[in-house]
Amino acid sequence: MAEVRGLGRGMGRLLSGRDLAAAAATLTYYAAIAVVPWLLLALWSTTWTRGADGAHAWLSELRVLVPPDMGGRPSYDVLVEAGAGLGVVGALIVLLPASFYGEGLRRAALTLAPQPDRFTGWRARVMVMALLVALPLLTWALLSVGHALVPLAPEGGGGGTRDLLVRILVGFTTVWLVLSVPLAWVFRMVVPGRPRWWVAIVGALATGSCLAGFLHGFQLFLSLPVDVGIPFGGLGFVGGVVAVGLWLYVLHVQVLLGWVATRALDERVSGVRG
Repeated sequence: MAEVRGLGRGMGRLLSGRDLAAAAATLTYYAAIAVVPWLLLALWSTTWTRGADGAHAWLSELRVLVPPDMGGRPSYDVLVEAGAGLGVVGALIVLLPASFYGEGLRRAALTLAPQPDRFTGWRARVMVMALLVALPLLTWALLSVGHALVPLAPEGGGGGTRDLLVRILVGFTTVWLVLSVPLAWVFRMVVPGRPRWWVAIVGALATGSCLAGFLHGFQLFLSLPVDVGIPFGGLGFVGGVVAVGLWLYVLHVQVLLGWVATRALDERVSGVRG
């Protein structure tokens, strides 16, 4: 408990006088540019071994895991169609907007921890694109587990309480571990600070568990029969964009808090060793 309190005090000191909300908003803006390109690249990587048609059919089987109540499935179908048909030229083109995620991460972190920094945007973009090496394997792991869970979905023949609990447990664990890989790289190489590798991994695992739970909450949100267009004069498309943007914003608050906690942990380790 003493270590936890010390870590909390370290986070408070690092956040003192800083605008976490503004930093998360900055990151969300860049994410709005970069998230879809990253998803397209991930889905396109499945065509390497299955071909475009095979990948499209394989990915389409996962749509039963997307709650239908709020119109998530048509959006998923459009994403699968675009990802499976992206092609080499399309993949090369989307690398540019995908790289903006790295710039957003570093600029948001610098908002919370100002320091002299040269070539901020380009340095962060190059470092985040190194994750392309791991993207096909991470995508395969996540989607393969998803296929194993399809029979447990109501439309796949399951739907009982036991099936639901297994889907939640296995899905949470898989998303948690998959997200922890890019988070560890981001905490170590993309944002300022460069903590020890083991500290970055611990911070990534802790942050990844929070994000996995949050994303499962988003899946629950999609299952609610709510018209998100009501606050916008019935314009469902506008309501959907705003809703996703809000969820992205809260997600990035968690990412930045995870980075701050990782940095505070690294400082405590340095103090102990010093």
